[in-house]
Amino acid sequence: MEHLIPEAWFEPLGWYLLLPIGAVATYFLIKGADWLVEGASGLAYQFGMPKVIVGATIVSLGTTSPEAAVSVLAAWQGNAGLALGNAVGSIIADTGLIFGVGCMMTCLPADKFVLTRQGWTQFASAILLAGLCYLLFFVHEPVPIPDPANPEQTVLSSPMIPRWVGLIFLGLLVGYMWISVRWSKQHQYGEPGLVPDDVAEAVDAIGITQETEAEEKKRGSAFLLGMVLIGLVIVIFSSHVMVQCAGQLAMRMGVADVVIAATLVALGTSAPELVVGITSIRKGHPELLVGNVIGADILNVLFVIGASASAKALPIIERGKDFEDIFLWVHLPTMLVILILFRLFIAHANKRGHFSNWMGYPMVGIYVAYVIAQAVLG
Repeated sequence: MEHLIPEAWFEPLGWYLLLPIGAVATYFLIKGADWLVEGASGLAYQFGMPKVIVGATIVSLGTTSPEAAVSVLAAWQGNAGLALGNAVGSIIADTGLIFGVGCMMTCLPADKFVLTRQGWTQFASAILLAGLCYLLFFVHEPVPIPDPANPEQTVLSSPMIPRWVGLIFLGLLVGYMWISVRWSKQHQYGEPGLVPDDVAEAVDAIGITQETEAEEKKRGSAFLLGMVLIGLVIVIFSSHVMVQCAGQLAMRMGVADVVIAATLVALGTSAPELVVGITSIRKGHPELLVGNVIGADILNVLFVIGASASAKALPIIERGKDFEDIFLWVHLPTMLVILILFRLFIAHANKRGHFSNWMGYPMVGIYVAYVIAQAVLG
């Protein structure tokens, strides 16, 4: 990729060009992910996979594929701050901003089946990530190592999320997807909550497919495979451009990569979840917003961070920055506060059958405070 779109192309560009180029890259990143998932879901239908299984696997993977593409590429290129910041920033944006705005727009119904199962999985995955990061930080003993930017100088080593941990996360992802299919089947056959048509509507809500299964089968397998390949190419190229633009902006502004990733990049790659939420409310299926936010949060830990760490070990702090521990003392605590508050709201909503409008205001307020804190500290 460096040979096709070298970093040297971005170095002479001013911020007034990097910002719009990054925005265009974000747009194509999302469109590429849409095509990739639409082709994959069409192939799944042709092979006879039921919609409930497609909705429980391909849809949720599709909405987090932009985060995964950006984070894996950033990790591979050595921008670990972008990888971790994008994943955790997306969780904060999904739960604080998207869920918060959804609550302010309407009374979101509480599906006890989903909130009891996926909801606790969401919380457990976040606790696992935070606990791992703090453990690695406190047991790590810094030692002098050559500075990657200037080999003649030395810097202190950083605590790392090793590659084997990323592989464990990916293993947990496989387990989660498997149990999600079982839960979806229980949901389909008599459990309270969403009905099968709602699962199909989740696919329609983000435009992955608006055709019936019969219409899907009219598309040739070669056409659908072409959509998958073209979407994959677009995702790879656009994510590379986004990472380069974000990295250049962070370097020139003296801001940590993790700060840029957790705000601009995370909000951009969370656009699919935002589209799901707003469209599902508009179509009269607001319960889909809650399910999609929960599923995206789980995949941001297991899929995005798992794939990123598997590609390359991820340093938890960024040495040499003004506030090098910002990921530990701002990002992770904000994520935990928002998810703890979300758990309290779930307990309240399970009794009433819906989330209240007022719950959106503290969520959005925390997100705004988080963005301001990064601007001040980063």
